[in-house]
Amino acid sequence: MTTEKSMMEQLYNQSIKILQEGQIIKGKIVSIKSKEVLVDVGFKSEGIVSIAEFSKKDLEVGNELDFFIDCIEDEAGMIGLSREKAIRIQGWDKIVQNSKEGNLVEGRPIKKVKGGFLIDVMGIEGFLPASLSAFRGVLDKNIINKVFKFKIIKINNLRHSIILSHREAMQKEREEAKEKVWQGLLVGGIYSGTVKAITDFGAFVDLGGVDGLLYITDMSWSKIAHPSEIVALGDKIDVVVLNLDRDSGKISLGLKQRFPDPWQDIETKYSAGSKVKGKVVNILPYGVFVELEKGIEGLIHVSEISWTKRITNPNELFAIQDTVEVQVLSIDKESRKISLSLKQLEQNPWLEAESKYLSGTKAQGKVRGFTAYGVFVELDSNLEGMIHISDISWTKRIAHPQDVLKKGQKVEVVVLSVDAANRRIGLGLKQLQPNPWPEIAVKYPLDTVIETEVVNVTDFGVFVKIDEDLEGLVYTSEIDKERIAQLKPGDKLKVKVIKVDVEQAKIGLSAKT
Repeated sequence: MTTEKSMMEQLYNQSIKILQEGQIIKGKIVSIKSKEVLVDVGFKSEGIVSIAEFSKKDLEVGNELDFFIDCIEDEAGMIGLSREKAIRIQGWDKIVQNSKEGNLVEGRPIKKVKGGFLIDVMGIEGFLPASLSAFRGVLDKNIINKVFKFKIIKINNLRHSIILSHREAMQKEREEAKEKVWQGLLVGGIYSGTVKAITDFGAFVDLGGVDGLLYITDMSWSKIAHPSEIVALGDKIDVVVLNLDRDSGKISLGLKQRFPDPWQDIETKYSAGSKVKGKVVNILPYGVFVELEKGIEGLIHVSEISWTKRITNPNELFAIQDTVEVQVLSIDKESRKISLSLKQLEQNPWLEAESKYLSGTKAQGKVRGFTAYGVFVELDSNLEGMIHISDISWTKRIAHPQDVLKKGQKVEVVVLSVDAANRRIGLGLKQLQPNPWPEIAVKYPLDTVIETEVVNVTDFGVFVKIDEDLEGLVYTSEIDKERIAQLKPGDKLKVKVIKVDVEQAKIGLSAKT
């Protein structure tokens, strides 16, 4: 009997695990009460663990979990176990084995404390300083118990503590995302992106972590004034990678490169001499740009607008979106230029100008404009001629042509010359009257003394009125300086004729009588 009892005790003792305090062992939940959980760890007694140490998913009869042995036998004869300590120790071991300073880990903020947050990482309580949280302005309810990525800043093995940074984790994630994007980019590849900023010179496109620049010149085959004509903030667009510079971090993008270059087969579409229709897209002082098709524009230079009119402001004749018919003059594929003409569609009136306007004949016209040296007159054929200031009057000194003629005034003129090659017609107004200078030379022979009226005092002499339509010049060498200083328009001045130049239509006078 004694022998049998000894054998039973021996078998029982062998069946009981050899346990030590501080050890982590497997245990099975055998009973769940309101505040306690009974756990079988294969020892002579079962362990009791507070129900607060279990998560909802673990709290189920039959579940096998890891537990930390606090003590082999407590006052009630039960083995002391802890689920939280097991999790914490295993979490720490996992951190030490699998992580190091600089690594990213997932964690949950569990409590806001002075100076930051307590973070649950694998059951280990880490500390997130407020300065590294990147949670400024975010409500606590949107933070507590939510999963975030954190960067391990410091691991303290002695204290089993870790310092974390959410801000640096975000930065590291962005860098890793950028690196992933960079590795996936290829020159010539097409990628989706979002327009995040627009400038005068282009648009910045987010390719999913890295930004590329889409220059205005690479947006459209057509000329555009501003990138906003093509894209808007937030637009989702597909772009072509034109160039990658990893060292500078610059990515050049293209939008128009996704479509065929309309200039590629330009010679088959248009030829010199052909007539085409287009839409006015831009008006500048030197000409008008006409869009022949999407991406193809030509220029009507101001000199090709009219045979007869001087065009100084094309805006007076054209408006944006006007449809015009033009003739193609030339095509420069390399420079992407097409020269267009409006006037070539009309008969050139200059071809008949020399036969129509013979030198010495009279013509009718209308004053169209002025320059400092003359007057522009539109003739009845729409051709324009010019009256030089010296051909306005035989005897009057004309300072400003508009003092004699007015814009829109109808005038009769004499044709002096026609240069069809250079498109010039010389006109005269004074030639309508006989040249009075031969008679003037007779009327005012040398040494004739005349009573005159001062008209103007200049640095080179004094202009005086001899007769109603006749002026002469008193040279500065022919009058005392003191006297010149005293003269003013309207003063009477006695002079003597010292020169009469019939060819130059001038009378030279002297006040030294």
